[in-house]
Amino acid sequence: MSRPKIISLYSGAGGLDYGFEAAGFDTTVAVEMDHQCCETLRANRDWAVIERDIMEVPSAEILEAGKLKKGEPALLIGGPPCQPFSKAGYWHRGDSLRLDDPRANTLAAYLRVLQDTTPEAFLLENVEGLAYAGKDEGLRLLLDAIEAINRKTRSKYRPIFQVLNAADYGVPQIRKRVIMVAARDGTEFKFPTVTHGDASEQQLSLLALPPHRTAWDALADVQPDPGEELDMSGAWADLLPSIPEGSNYLWHTARGGGLSLFGWRRRFWSFLLKLAKNQPSWTIQAQPGPAIGPFHWKNRRLSMRELCRIQTFPDDVKITGGRGAVQKQVGNAVPSLLGEVVARDPRAAPGHEAAARRTEAAATEPHPCPCTGGRRARSEEVPQARRRSRRASRNWQGLRGDRARAGSAGAAVTPPTGIPGIRHQANVRARS
Repeated sequence: MSRPKIISLYSGAGGLDYGFEAAGFDTTVAVEMDHQCCETLRANRDWAVIERDIMEVPSAEILEAGKLKKGEPALLIGGPPCQPFSKAGYWHRGDSLRLDDPRANTLAAYLRVLQDTTPEAFLLENVEGLAYAGKDEGLRLLLDAIEAINRKTRSKYRPIFQVLNAADYGVPQIRKRVIMVAARDGTEFKFPTVTHGDASEQQLSLLALPPHRTAWDALADVQPDPGEELDMSGAWADLLPSIPEGSNYLWHTARGGGLSLFGWRRRFWSFLLKLAKNQPSWTIQAQPGPAIGPFHWKNRRLSMRELCRIQTFPDDVKITGGRGAVQKQVGNAVPSLLGEVVARDPRAAPGHEAAARRTEAAATEPHPCPCTGGRRARSEEVPQARRRSRRASRNWQGLRGDRARAGSAGAAVTPPTGIPGIRHQANVRARS
C-alpha cells in the first residue's frame, strides 16, 4: 500500500515534514526559497525540491514535480511567514478574492496552491500571535479566503485551529504555535489529547499526566562535534558561568542572588538564559544575539545535534551550513514530534488508512524523544549548580576589580557594556 503523499510549502529545514514522515506520510515535493534550507533537504532526503520563491512557482509545476494530479495529494502542509498578516490591503472579501494577484503575499500563495491542488486535507502552521484576541484580522481574512475556495472548487474545507504548546505533546521545549487543519470533505478534525503536563501542576491533579520532557532527556547522551565553535562571545561571556541553571540575567539584579548589575525586567527574558536539566528548554530562536539563550548548562552555545534534539528532529538529519545558518534553520522549524503527534491521530487526515486504524491510545502516545540516556536530573544537582554560580559571581566581581585596578594603572580596560532595555529583533520580551 502506497504512503499518503504530501505537498510541502515553506519547508525550511523539514521539521514538520520529518514528523509526518514518521507518521507514515511521504513528502513528494518541497518548495523553499532559502538556499541553505534546500541544501539541508537535499542532503537528508530524496524529495523533489523546488528552490524558488513560491510566488514564482505555478501550482501546475508543483503537481508535476511531485508526480501528482489535482485532488490526489493527501495533505498540503506549511507555515507561511507571519508578515503577510499585516498586508490585508492586498485582499478583497467574498467571491472577488484575488488569489492570483501579482502583489499577493506568502499566505496568498499558500491559499493559491490549496485552491489549485485541492488536497484531501491541509495543515497550516503559524506563530501564536495569529490568534490573539483583538488582533486576528489575518485569521479572519484567512477564513474568508477558504470560504471563497470552497465556493470555487465545491470543496468543504471547514478549518479549525488551536494554539498548541509542543511541551504538552512530549517535545522537550516550550514552544507555542497555531495549527489550523481542515479536510476537503468537511470531516471535523479534533486535536490530539495533551500527553504531558507541568510537573508541579501534576502533583495536585488526580488525573496526572507524565511530566514534561526535559532538556536532560534530550541532551544527556549528546556529545558536540569537536569542530564546532560553541564558546559564548561578546561582552557578557564571562558572566554566564555565574548564572544558575534555569535562570537568566535576573539572577544579577537587586532581587536575585547574584550581583546587582541589571535593572529588574529591563532585558529580554532570553538574555543570558541558561537551560536547566530538570525543565524543558525554552524556545529555540532563529537569530539570537551573542548573549541570547538558551545556553547549555555547561556555559556554551548548543551544538547542531543538541538544537536538533530539542526540536525532535530525527538523529539521521544533519543541518548544513555554518553556525548562523544552522541556528536559523533549526530555530525557524516546527518540532518534528509535534507534527507527528497531530498526523498520527486517526481523525487527522481523511484517506490516511494507517492513521485510521490506530486506536485512540496509540494516537496520543508520541514516539520517545530521540535521547537514549533518559536520566532525569537528580534533585541535588540544582542546589549544587547554584553554589557553583555563587562562586562564579565572586570570581566575576574579582575580575571587575582587576580590570578597574588595571585601568587606574593606565592599562586598556574592556568592561562589559550594554544598555538595559536594548531590543533584539528575534528575542522574546521579558515576562510581565
